[in-house]
Amino acid sequence: MGIFSFLSRNKTAAEVQEEQADLEKGLDKTKESVLKKLTRAVAGKSSIDDEVLDNLEEALITSDVGVETTLKIIERLQERVRKDKYLGTEELNRVLREEIVALLSGNAPQAEPWLEEGRKPYVIMVVGVNGVGKTTTIGKLAYKFKQNGANVVLGAADTFRAAAVEQLQEWGRRTDVPVVAQNMGSDPASVAFDTLKSAVAKGADVVIVDTAGRLHNKVGLMNELSKIKNVMKKVVPDAPHEVLLVLDASTGQNAIEQARQFTAATEVNALALTKLDGTAKGGVAVGISAEFNIPIRYIGVGEKITDLQFFDKQAFVDSLFV
Repeated sequence: MGIFSFLSRNKTAAEVQEEQADLEKGLDKTKESVLKKLTRAVAGKSSIDDEVLDNLEEALITSDVGVETTLKIIERLQERVRKDKYLGTEELNRVLREEIVALLSGNAPQAEPWLEEGRKPYVIMVVGVNGVGKTTTIGKLAYKFKQNGANVVLGAADTFRAAAVEQLQEWGRRTDVPVVAQNMGSDPASVAFDTLKSAVAKGADVVIVDTAGRLHNKVGLMNELSKIKNVMKKVVPDAPHEVLLVLDASTGQNAIEQARQFTAATEVNALALTKLDGTAKGGVAVGISAEFNIPIRYIGVGEKITDLQFFDKQAFVDSLFV
């Protein structure tokens, strides 16, 4: 059995149904907003023409999909219209689903198996600004891994705010997961180093390291994150395996701008979108993933500790059009 084979267990039918129900409930506000705008875009039309495409463009942009991604979708629709000759509005939902799914990076209906075998511990470095739900995401992720049998260690390398360390320690208590921490103002790289040393000594399967949630200038951010990564490699040569950027979906286009800044500062290779249940701006998920070609790994669809889900792009898009 590989190191992460335990994460590939098959879910029961009841678990799958419960997750889908939570997803659809969490996307209620986005679904209502998007569907209303799309319905208005094709009202009174029997086929997809230039006017409908213009209306769809406006509907998608105002649904926080983003200009660049919207133009890609419209171009794909235009190509479909040219190829199919006649495309009725009743087929629009089906075609839109297909095109949006095609733009979303990653393909993980069962997301657990992407954890590669032979990497122990698997190191996740978490980045993102304050207030996006970064610490909560780390706590819920630790819970999810532990529920699947993993031995998890957390690192409190956001030493800029005392509250950040305390919050992570509280999540450690709630999930019964050890947290490596130092005093406020300590060198974040030193905390990361101690965390990985502790994880290796414990034989941990997964390490999740928090980092400072402030947007300093790009050079300062790049230097700090690079230092943390370089120190990690002294303990685990190929760490971090995942640089996870946490974004608040409710901020809409601001989330895209944050993604732009962090991807310029470090090698982000995974995304987590939080607070989808409290916003009508869930369309930003499509824009961020398509524009930066980075897969969404996790989405937050509620307040419960179990409300962090692995992202399934097909289920996500289907939930918007139910």
